Amino acid sequence: MLERPFTTLLLGLLPGPLLVAGLVACAEPARYDVVIRGGTVYDGSGEPPRQADVGIIGDTVVALGDLDGALATTDIDATGLAVSPGFVNMLSWATESLIEDGKAQSDIRQGVTLEVFGEGWSMGPLTEAMKGELEQRQSDIRYEVEWTTLGEYLEYLVERGIAPNVASFVGATTLRIHEIGYEDRPPTPEELDRMRQLVAEAMEEGAMGVGSSLIYAPAFYSTTEELIELCKVAARYGGMYISHMRSEGNRLEEAIEELITIAREADIPAEIYHLKQAGKENWHKLDWVVERVERARAEGLLITADMYTYTAGATGLDAAMPPWVQEGGHDAWAERLRDPEIRARVAREMSAPSDDWENLYLGAGAEGMLLVGFKSEELKPLTGRSLAEVEADRGTTPEETAMDLVVEDDSRVGTIYFLMSEDNVRRQVALPWLSFGSDAEAAATEGVFLLSNPHPRAYGNFARVLGRYVRDEGVLPLEEAIRKLAALPAENLGIEDRGRLAEGYKADVAIFDPATIRDHATFEQPHQYATGMVHVLVNGVPVLTDGEPTGRPAGRVVRGPGWVGESAPTAATGD
Repeated sequence: MLERPFTTLLLGLLPGPLLVAGLVACAEPARYDVVIRGGTVYDGSGEPPRQADVGIIGDTVVALGDLDGALATTDIDATGLAVSPGFVNMLSWATESLIEDGKAQSDIRQGVTLEVFGEGWSMGPLTEAMKGELEQRQSDIRYEVEWTTLGEYLEYLVERGIAPNVASFVGATTLRIHEIGYEDRPPTPEELDRMRQLVAEAMEEGAMGVGSSLIYAPAFYSTTEELIELCKVAARYGGMYISHMRSEGNRLEEAIEELITIAREADIPAEIYHLKQAGKENWHKLDWVVERVERARAEGLLITADMYTYTAGATGLDAAMPPWVQEGGHDAWAERLRDPEIRARVAREMSAPSDDWENLYLGAGAEGMLLVGFKSEELKPLTGRSLAEVEADRGTTPEETAMDLVVEDDSRVGTIYFLMSEDNVRRQVALPWLSFGSDAEAAATEGVFLLSNPHPRAYGNFARVLGRYVRDEGVLPLEEAIRKLAALPAENLGIEDRGRLAEGYKADVAIFDPATIRDHATFEQPHQYATGMVHVLVNGVPVLTDGEPTGRPAGRVVRGPGWVGESAPTAATGD
C-alpha cells in the first residue's frame, strides 16, 4: 500500500483549530515586484470599472483583486486615480525624436506606451543612396544612419534606450523609392517582385503590415493594383494595410472605395489614417463615410480608422503643390521651382480647384496655413507665422511665397493647415471602430525641439480625449475611451498580450486623475506638457513617477504576427 509522508500523518492527528492555525502560520504573504494599490481599474474591455489592486511580476500582470497584505518591491498608491492599460499611438512620427531623446516625454506624460510608425515612409529597408538622402535631409535632429532594414532600425532604438515600446509598418513609399526612385511610372514586373520580397522580409522582421501615404509624391504615382500586390504579401503573414488615403477632401468617397477594394482583393484588414473631411465644402461627407465603413464591416471586411483630435492637420508645403512638379525628389522639385515658366504653371494649379490632386492650399487658404518648421537659421524667425502674413511682408503672392520658401529653406517647410470641423471631430471621437494617433513626434520642452513649433497634437492628443471629450463634454464614457485608446488598436494590430489590464498581459499601465487630466498645448504655444498623468509603467518598469520621467529605458520592439525570431510566435508579441 502507499505510505503517507510523516508530515501528512502528523497533520492528520492535529485538532482542527490547531491545523488551521498551523497552515496559516506556514503561509507566506504573496510577493510581487510591483503592486498598484487602491485604484479604479479600467481594464480596456469597455466594461464599467472596478476597485482592484494590480500585481506585477517582471513584465507581466499576474493578479488583479484584493492584494491587501501582499509584499512588493515597489508599492504605488493609486487611491482616487484611474488605472488603465497604456495607450497605443497608432500614428507616431517619433522615428527621429526618439533618437534625440528616448524619454518620449510629450507622449509618456499622456500615458502612451506604444509608438506605431510607418505612414507611407518607414525607416527601412534602405539602399545606400536612401541612407545618404536621409542624412542630407536632416534638420534640427542630427544622426548617422547605422541600420539598413526596418528591423535593424527598431533594434537600434531599443539599444539606445527608449521609454515607450515601438512597432512599425513597412512603408509603401519606402519600397517604391527603394526600387523605382522618384519616377512617375509603374514598376516593372521585376521591380514589383523585388518590392514583394521586401514586404516579406519586413514582415518576417516583425512589421505590422504595409502603410501608404498617397497624396504625396512618389506614393501618388502608385496604382491600386500595385498596392494590392504588396498587401497580398502582408496578408499572408497576418498583417494589415493602413493608409493616408489618396484624398481626404474632394475625392474622399473614391479614396475610401479604393481602400475597401484593396482590403477585399488582398484579403487584409485595412485602416484609414487620421480620418477627416478636409475643406468646408467636404464637411457634410462624414455621414456617407460612417455609413460606407459600417456597410463594409457588415460585409465582413475589417475596416477601422484612427484620428487626431484637432481641426488642423500638419504636413509640408509639398501638400500645397501638384505632384508632377515633385517628380524626381526634393532637389528636382526645388530646381523646377526656380524656372519662371514652371512657377507660373504651379501658381495657376495651386489656385485652381481640381480633383486631380489633394490641394491643401485651397482647402485652408493662405491665412489658414501656419509655417512651423524651417531648416534654415535665416528663416526660423518666421516660425509660427501664417503664409498670408509672410506674403504680405514680402509683397509677393501666396503661391510665389510658398515656392520661394521651399527653395530658400531647401526643405518641404513644416506647415499646419486648418481644414476640419469641430462638430465632425467630436462625432468621430465616439465612433466604436476608431482609435487615436498623434501623427507627430514625441517631443520635449527643451533642446532642439524648441527650434520649431510642432502641431499641439504632439503634446496633447491623448489627454485631450480624456479631458475635453470625456470629462468636459461627455462625448463618450471613460471606459469606452480607454478601450479605444488601448485595447482596440492592439486588437487591430493583432497584438495579443497588450492593450488590456488582465492576467498574462504585459504590464504597460497608465495611472491618471480623471478629474484633472488635460492638454495645454496650443497652436501659438505648442511646447506645453499635458497634466494629470501620474504614473506610467512600460513592461512593468516605471517610466513616469509622480508626473516626472524616470529616464528608465523600458521600451521594447513589439513585433507583428509574421515575425520569424528565435522562437517564431503565432501572434504579435513584445520581444
